[in-house]
Amino acid sequence: MPLSYTDYYEALGVPRDADQDTIRRAYRKLARKYHPDLNSDSDAEERFKELGEAYEVLSDADKRERYDRLGARWREAEHVAPEESFEDFFAQQGFGEGTRMEFGDDLFEALFGARAGRAGGPRRGPDREALLELSLEDALAGGRRRLTLDGHTVNVNFPAGVRDGQMIRLAEQGGQGRDGGSPGDLFLRVALRPHPRFRRRGDEDLDVDLPITPSEAALGATVAVETPTGSARVRVPAGSSSGRRLRLRGRGLPKRGGGSGDLHAIVKIVVPKELSDRERELYEQLAQSSSPDPREA
Repeated sequence: MPLSYTDYYEALGVPRDADQDTIRRAYRKLARKYHPDLNSDSDAEERFKELGEAYEVLSDADKRERYDRLGARWREAEHVAPEESFEDFFAQQGFGEGTRMEFGDDLFEALFGARAGRAGGPRRGPDREALLELSLEDALAGGRRRLTLDGHTVNVNFPAGVRDGQMIRLAEQGGQGRDGGSPGDLFLRVALRPHPRFRRRGDEDLDVDLPITPSEAALGATVAVETPTGSARVRVPAGSSSGRRLRLRGRGLPKRGGGSGDLHAIVKIVVPKELSDRERELYEQLAQSSSPDPREA
């Protein structure tokens, strides 16, 4: 029977010579798309598991090498002792040089099943990876989450200041071991959800809109601005136009080496939708005395 299997490269949508950064980005994008908590499609959970398996293999240099060499039977290579080559092993089973071997399921089961029996001993379970999606506020404050993965519930504590893409390791919460071996580890990759007000600018800085009135833009003012950790005050220089950036140092996301990035308040001039009679009169007077024409400047 011919060997059939899921092509891990095709599952992640990457070429076979993709580097680790390309594989990582592809996995994060697709895992977020098919996460069962975010996708209600009937096949989302199965697709999410498939992506996790593909990333587990392709992100590990040894596993990827075996997969590229053996395809669907790459896991059986773990049963061959380091000092014994596949050629030696097959020769011991009666396959001499020049023998044509068609690797169907029955043959692999017989060969590798017998070899695994001789290897024996406990085997540690495989490591697993999953997404831990957090709001910006939760990531900055730290906290605790309860997750259900493959029917198994785990509790995870995440520290204050956890970063997007950071890995949190839960020891022995991964796949089950064999023959008395310990479970593998579970690695949770942090993914920050989009925020309704703050926009990420790189890994450390944030942008936020700062609505101001035309008079505040023209004359200058000190106004309140929202930050991830509360309200602050920022000075708007006189003559500010929409789009001007006002930097608040240390009000962004945590940095890897300590400290925090910056928050950039983006000036946005807001004109009243309705004017009182007095306001309209003043704007008309302003229009008559204003110069120069900004479209000709």
